[in-house]
Amino acid sequence: MERKHFLRLLAGTFGAMTLSSFKNLTDELQSQEHVMPVFFIGHGSPMNAIETNSFSETWRKLPSQIPLPRAVLCISAHWLTRGTSVTAMAHPKTIHDFGGFPQALFDVQYPAPGSPELAAETQKLITSTKVEADHDWGLDHGTWSIIKQMYPDAKIPVFQLSIDYYKPAAYHYALAKELAQLRRKGVLIVGSGNMVHNLGMVDFARINDDDYGYDWAHEMNTIFKDKINKGDHTALMNYETLNKAARLAIPTPDHYYPLIYSLGLQEKRDHVSFFNDKAVAGSLTMTSVRIDR
Repeated sequence: MERKHFLRLLAGTFGAMTLSSFKNLTDELQSQEHVMPVFFIGHGSPMNAIETNSFSETWRKLPSQIPLPRAVLCISAHWLTRGTSVTAMAHPKTIHDFGGFPQALFDVQYPAPGSPELAAETQKLITSTKVEADHDWGLDHGTWSIIKQMYPDAKIPVFQLSIDYYKPAAYHYALAKELAQLRRKGVLIVGSGNMVHNLGMVDFARINDDDYGYDWAHEMNTIFKDKINKGDHTALMNYETLNKAARLAIPTPDHYYPLIYSLGLQEKRDHVSFFNDKAVAGSLTMTSVRIDR
């Protein structure tokens, strides 16, 4: 279409609009143009925070592929609560919530600022339940092990939303939808866990093997990706009914719920893709999801 014909068409369209409807259209266009992506990232071992490997190298490349975020909101598998809370401090501490690792990992500090302003905004956006402002938690390794690799200068504000461990997947999926406006406010939302996560069956003898997983782990990883590609979020929320392997892949839902949050934020115009699509130590998968337009 020639430019002059396009302009005439726009003029005719806008001429038939009221001022109010014109504003609604422009607001909608602006929001569609500035929608941040959403990630679900398989974080795996805390050592990924300080090691250079295929997973951490991919994390480092992600910022060059997306707009610079105003802040990062992380839903981590390692902050489980009764009720829902959001970190609201200006300077969150670095939490070393693990044991048995080298001292170098405990020495890591990630001094990113928090965002009391966006924490308050999150409290307002979530109306289905009361969200408490938390001033004690900080950034656990499910958050900083990834974000440190993505934004090593620690200048971008980072805050966390807790997971109410006493609620089912459908509850978390619905709650995630209430966070949608944050994507339009420049906030990068990251779910951090693992699709397949069974620590009790880890094969420590093969922990350094590249892409090693039990048959059931690969089976479930394939099923999860197929359901995600098809947009069958209902099946993913009812993961216990998928097959017997699902009970091995998700013996407890703590590392799976962050995926549900990320999928809850998917909108009609979004598409999904996968990265770091590997199994490790037999019973874990690092498979990660990118949701954007």
